[in-house]
Amino acid sequence: MADISKIQNGESMTLREQVGLTVKLALPAILAQLSSIMMQYIDASMVGRLGADQSASVGLMSSSLWLFWGVCSMITMGFSVQVAHEIGAKNYGAARSVLRQGITSCLFAAAVITAIGLSIAPFLPHWLGGDDAITGNATLYFSVFVAALPVLTMNYLAGGMLRCAGNMKVPSLLNVMMCVLDVFFNFMLIFPTRDITCLSVTLTVPGAGLGVLGAALGTVAAECVTASVMMWYLCRRQRGLAIDLIPLINFLPTAKVLKKAVKIALPMTMEHVVFCGAQIMITIIVAPLGVIAIAANAFAVTAESLCYMPGFGIGDAATTLTGQSFGAGRIDLVKRFGYITVIMGMAIMTLMGGIMYVVAPLMMDIMTPVEAISRLGTEVLRIEAWAEPMYAAAIVSYGAFVGVGDTLLPAIMNFGSIWLVRIPVAAVLAPTVGLRGVWIAMCVELIFRGSIFLWRLFSGVWHRNANKKAPVKAEAEMEASVPVDDYE
Repeated sequence: MADISKIQNGESMTLREQVGLTVKLALPAILAQLSSIMMQYIDASMVGRLGADQSASVGLMSSSLWLFWGVCSMITMGFSVQVAHEIGAKNYGAARSVLRQGITSCLFAAAVITAIGLSIAPFLPHWLGGDDAITGNATLYFSVFVAALPVLTMNYLAGGMLRCAGNMKVPSLLNVMMCVLDVFFNFMLIFPTRDITCLSVTLTVPGAGLGVLGAALGTVAAECVTASVMMWYLCRRQRGLAIDLIPLINFLPTAKVLKKAVKIALPMTMEHVVFCGAQIMITIIVAPLGVIAIAANAFAVTAESLCYMPGFGIGDAATTLTGQSFGAGRIDLVKRFGYITVIMGMAIMTLMGGIMYVVAPLMMDIMTPVEAISRLGTEVLRIEAWAEPMYAAAIVSYGAFVGVGDTLLPAIMNFGSIWLVRIPVAAVLAPTVGLRGVWIAMCVELIFRGSIFLWRLFSGVWHRNANKKAPVKAEAEMEASVPVDDYE
């Protein structure tokens, strides 16, 4: 199987080698995405055992949390993509400089976002239309996650940097570890002390009995442990990116790196804000439908994510492959890796959509014992299953475009699709068809979005623009590009 260094060294690659390299990078990325979603699945199923009100309090805040998490994640991409370009061009000194500046910049941005989130936390559940029975727990759940944003941002940054450097295994393994820790911490924090009988032996299992608050604290604790280990590996062990932590002056952002980071990340961040704003609008549309609809919608979104997260994993691989090919000035590979990853993503998510259609009742029964929630969630999941192939086309194409820094027009495409198609159709259908109408609107919009992203992918505009901007490596940079091996 081909190694990613073939891209950097300008070596020729057969189609089989290109596909093999895509699989090699995509599988760990898919595993990382699936482990992340499993954490949400675990949280939802554990909280679901506490009743409909607790489930609704978590579901009410989900879209708002995605907004805050996503903004921090998009900011880190402004630096990770630069690292992919520099490593592709074998400019390791520049890559390490971007890493240092990225740590400082992202921590500052996360602190500002945390302050904003905590200031609105007491009011947000009411703005979203939540009943008094669920707003208290909703505020607690939201506040814990927002307070931990600086640590979570470092987790996003470290994972993105490692993936863009071609290291998919370490982030994947650590995300699996995070999933295991999440189960443990949630088990101890959500439920009270109780007796569990196994093989005629009764054990008393201690527990804090914190309910919804315990779910948030358990997940944050797991992510804090993972972020610490991942940052240590990135800064001390990753070949080509390992850095000295002193002098601190090396961590001060420069105008050149910040300008490029803003150029890459701003369209992505605005697109994410618009997207999550639409998700929040969907929450507002769903809220009047009642607690059962709120809980079913939240559980169905989590269940569906098991289906589409492989697409995001392949999208991560697409960003790495097109990004390093772009950095190496190999526009032929940029185009080919874009096509290969999109086809692979559509094939996998078509299969996942079929599986979801069949096992939807089981997925919902695992997450909630409330029959009405489970039945409604099953119905909307089966509606959404039809959109998975085209959703894959949008996800993976976007990842390929990001790799070459082409983010503005794709962000506008996402914006237009969700606000001009999903929201109006959902607003029209919800009062008469209920939650099913909201998910019909989502299905129609995802098929439309996938179609316009496929049109852009095969039009060739994105990689022709990349060809005009492809970096040229100076000889002086070549001499300073020797990777640091001290931490291997």
